[in-house]
Amino acid sequence: MAGRTRPAVYLGLCAFETTPPAEKTFKDNSRALDFERNRIAVVMIRLARFGARKQPYYRIVAIEKDRARNGRSIEVVGTYNPRTNPATVDLKHERVAYWRSVGAQFSPIVEKLVKNHPAPAAVEAPVEA
Repeated sequence: MAGRTRPAVYLGLCAFETTPPAEKTFKDNSRALDFERNRIAVVMIRLARFGARKQPYYRIVAIEKDRARNGRSIEVVGTYNPRTNPATVDLKHERVAYWRSVGAQFSPIVEKLVKNHPAPAAVEAPVEA
């Protein structure tokens, strides 16, 4: 068997066929179905858990409502570390305000975090006259 070549049929060649076979048309196999592409996504601002086991660390993310807890997010708008004393919350307030303006909803926990850590008041530089 060693050294034997395969017949031409196995290679897709035929003695009577001179033109290559027609190109196959490929079907769009993307995961999103047509109705999913055209739907309006509800955006939530909620926590996504990161960190090791028994050492939680959270990112505050803008994400579609029907995605998994740690699924692909649209944007990271802050972090929350409950293990520090007191708990550390770092928010990008201008991005949170933007997502709220376009209709994003807060999860109950993120709503409390934003309420307890409001945006710092803009400090105006003294005007010298």
